[in-house]
Amino acid sequence: MIKWLRDVGWRYAVVLVVCAFALFPVVFVVSAAINPLGTLGSTGLIPEGASLKNFVDLLTGDHPFTKWFLNSVIIALISAFAGLLISVAAAYAFSRMRFRGRRVGLLSILLIQMFPQFLAIVAIFIVFTEVTELYPAFGFNKPWGLLVLYLGGALGVNTYLMKGYLDTVPKEIDESATMDGASHVQTFFRIILPLVGPVLAVTAMLSFIGTINEFLIANVFLRDTEAKTLAVGMYGMLTDKRDANFGMFAAATLLTAIPTVSLFLWLQKYIVSGLTAGAVKG
Repeated sequence: MIKWLRDVGWRYAVVLVVCAFALFPVVFVVSAAINPLGTLGSTGLIPEGASLKNFVDLLTGDHPFTKWFLNSVIIALISAFAGLLISVAAAYAFSRMRFRGRRVGLLSILLIQMFPQFLAIVAIFIVFTEVTELYPAFGFNKPWGLLVLYLGGALGVNTYLMKGYLDTVPKEIDESATMDGASHVQTFFRIILPLVGPVLAVTAMLSFIGTINEFLIANVFLRDTEAKTLAVGMYGMLTDKRDANFGMFAAATLLTAIPTVSLFLWLQKYIVSGLTAGAVKG
């Protein structure tokens, strides 16, 4: 018994501690969401009674949670898709083509990513103040202006990530396609994109999660109640009545996780390795 504890038992103990540490926040949020009292002071790991009152109040109350939910999902999906398309096109050019300024461009992308986008928030705010007057559809309280900011912030890191993955794809594949008469566009869409499915899936998932959880920039640009995203709207729920709305906040947190979990379950089949095995024409 002592030998088993010394060789194997401590491993189980470590796993149990790690699992307990990881599951504690989840259990606490679930308990708060089904706690009918809905306050922070009355919340514990085991709620006294369980009901869906917080979910009902969240969906039928004064807070436009459904509107926030749709705003976040739509913005995150469009941002992830558009950013993925632009980034993979740029990554393909940096990986496969040789042109003047290529090395400087890659180093610039890497250098820019060292500074968070929020450092330029004052300059961006001034720019969008003018944009709001000239082009209201891309100004404050509009999703399209926020999308432009998200695309600019995600372009660099996504491009560098996918460029590194594209470098692992044998260039003989491109050469074989060229010998068969395929153009750069045909090679890119019909051959390269299917082969880099894993990195596309990972990049899309990271972009979606980062956008749907983003708060700082969205809080500056979305001030209208109907235009807010989930992160901004849920923050307002706590600042208005911190203790009274905690149950609804926990319920909103669980509902917010649905799009992210759904996207992960849909993309997990693409996150595999070895897709390039045997792809070289020979």
